Amino acid sequence: MIPRLAKIALVAGVAFFYSLIVFNNLTDFDSNYQFVRHVLMMDSTFTGNRGMWRAIQSPAIHLAFYLSIIAWEIATAILLWWGAVQMLRTRRAAARIFCAAQRLAIAALTLSLLMWLVAFLAVGGEWFLMWQSHLWNGQEAAARNFAVVGLTLLIVAQPERELRS
Repeated sequence: MIPRLAKIALVAGVAFFYSLIVFNNLTDFDSNYQFVRHVLMMDSTFTGNRGMWRAIQSPAIHLAFYLSIIAWEIATAILLWWGAVQMLRTRRAAARIFCAAQRLAIAALTLSLLMWLVAFLAVGGEWFLMWQSHLWNGQEAAARNFAVVGLTLLIVAQPERELRS
């Protein structure tokens, strides 16, 4: 039972983390919007870099990009909470039933990994050269979050054994 409870707790922990991310993005909208805006404008990258043609100056696109990130985070939080609840409900069930309940959590954790990898590390970090900025560089946080979520996914995806009475 302990491994199952550990899996449930980790999924709930990541769900809580995402809930706080969403809360912060909604209650301090402008601070996080400024981060996205500056990354897309590439206004703090190395002077004279040859990638500046990628910069986006449109406030409408900045807002759309930021809102899409928030929507991604909301979807991930909801799916994580739902997955944790499904796992909790089936914690005493046969292994095949508990494994089926884990599917939503695994999908949500994968959605999270894709956000950190694609949106932050690939698009922000490499396409918009966020790595060149000392002020608007979120790569370290994205890598840390990717590692935490990835470790959680590896633990949750471990094969289940039948519970002993």
